[in-house]
Amino acid sequence: MLSGMGKALILMGILLLVLGAVFLALGKWSNSEGGLGWLGRLPGDFIIKRDHVTFYFPLATSIIVSVVGSLILYLVFRR
Repeated sequence: MLSGMGKALILMGILLLVLGAVFLALGKWSNSEGGLGWLGRLPGDFIIKRDHVTFYFPLATSIIVSVVGSLILYLVFRR
């Protein structure tokens, strides 16, 4: 049981390392607002601006991130 937990922790550490490298790379390619300019501004991302309130709901971005994450996890854990 502990060897399985050890492998899972190593895998999570590797995934965090890769994720950190991706964020560093995105910082290099960022625009003035940070990140990728198109990510979070896709059709289907809702932005409602009123007098002193801004509501932002990134629906399309969430779906894309979920699909990509699911695909990566499928490729990592398939047997």
